[in-house]
Amino acid sequence: MRPQKHIAASLRRVSGALSHASYSPATSQSSRTAAVAGLRLSRAQPQQQQQQRCLHGQAPRRSGASNPAMAFPCLDALETRSETLKKRSDASGPEPSYVAGATQTFHCDEPLLLDWGGMLPEFDIAYESWGEMNADKSNVILLHTGLSASSHAHSTSANPQPGWWERFIGPGLALDTDKYHIICTNVIGGCYGSTGPSSIDPADGQRYATRFPILTLEDMVRAQFRLLDNLGVNKLYASVGSSMGGMQSLAAGVLFPERVGRIISISGCARSHPYSIAMRHTQRQVLMMDPNWNRGFYYDNVPPHAGMKLAREIATVTYRSGPEWELRFGRRRADPSKPPALCPDFLIETYLDHAGEKFCLTYDPNSLLYVSKAMDLFDLGHAGQKAAASRRAERLDSLHKGVYASNENVSCSLTLPDKPYEEQPESAGSADIDTKLATQSDSKPPEDLIKGLSALRDHPALVMGVASDILFPAWQQREIADALRLAGNRNVAHYELSEEQSMFGHDTFLLDVKNVGGAIKNFLQ
Repeated sequence: MRPQKHIAASLRRVSGALSHASYSPATSQSSRTAAVAGLRLSRAQPQQQQQQRCLHGQAPRRSGASNPAMAFPCLDALETRSETLKKRSDASGPEPSYVAGATQTFHCDEPLLLDWGGMLPEFDIAYESWGEMNADKSNVILLHTGLSASSHAHSTSANPQPGWWERFIGPGLALDTDKYHIICTNVIGGCYGSTGPSSIDPADGQRYATRFPILTLEDMVRAQFRLLDNLGVNKLYASVGSSMGGMQSLAAGVLFPERVGRIISISGCARSHPYSIAMRHTQRQVLMMDPNWNRGFYYDNVPPHAGMKLAREIATVTYRSGPEWELRFGRRRADPSKPPALCPDFLIETYLDHAGEKFCLTYDPNSLLYVSKAMDLFDLGHAGQKAAASRRAERLDSLHKGVYASNENVSCSLTLPDKPYEEQPESAGSADIDTKLATQSDSKPPEDLIKGLSALRDHPALVMGVASDILFPAWQQREIADALRLAGNRNVAHYELSEEQSMFGHDTFLLDVKNVGGAIKNFLQ
């Protein structure tokens, strides 16, 4: 009797649900019949017969489940790409070739000592240039890139594809090629022609992978100045950069103050802060958790494309702003006529999915790890510079004594702290945190940073920020400008674009030709 009561109760629930749906009476009757039949079938079939293995996008043919299995086309796409990459790697060996078109290449045979103890016995720098260099080579501008950008900032005769700063470089534009000779490089650690983890280690003929040493942004700048030495450029007219490039631009002036004339730093910082470090950390984590990453030794196999896709989606969230997305996407779904799905469904989800798809096979995963970590380590404070100088001096002394490398030296490897995170007593009080947050916007930069930027006291500097930027908030550019002024620099131009001027967040430096480009052009004149 109990089974009959159970079936009757279930039928009433099904009938009640169907009465609210837009079905015809005939359809409702057949649905009720199917529902009852399904309930009887579920009691008649053994549990083992009900469980069937199926692909993500294929529902079981026979099931006693209350509802059909959901389709997952997003996971099907990942699995299909894995199979395609596996077949390609079985046939040809290497993973995708990371190229951005034709470049010039500078090869340096002299070793490059790195800030955290590592060393590159030799290295390549891929670069491109625009405009004519004048006779005394005094009109050269070094353009620094963002995290994943190549040297292709503008089209060239060898590579006519538009560059990532196409509308900012050219005759009469922000970087005026009628006046200046602009050089842009791919940073070391990258994968677009410069030496990085995917490059061959000359010591054994194998790819570096995660045997590549930890880098700093200062290491990247030192490599760039080796290129300038080779080109016979003694002093730059200006050092220009946005995002990570804005950080490098400051570092160039601090490391080589006598060789840099002017500084432009857009949407950057003088030291990395917790939020941006946290966001880059999460990107590295999802990448390293992809089984195909294989601790960095994925070359000649399937690359960690799923981890790269997720990492790019996280990054894209930080690159743009909420106000822009509210207007651009709102709460609209890609196809409102279909029921909700766990795969990309809202327009914002499809946008992020597309961003990840475009990126996941065009940039080397290990490069993302190393270059993003270099950004985290960035700190132009005096104490950080002093510590780096001490490490370099100690390493040089070892080299002079004939100690070139040690397998037990893990100072330049990816390591974990000895102790896990513990709440610090001074951070436990929420009242203290609230007080610090309330005064942050009005507080002056720390003395350590002011002292660290004192090498730039005589350099005209343009510092720009964007109010809608959540990755490098505008207060971080104010910190740079204030620190430079307090260090004695009387020629600092600081502009902050309001949300009314730009709602594109961190990516404003790529999009706003009028405000960003105009400020650059006026400053360089």
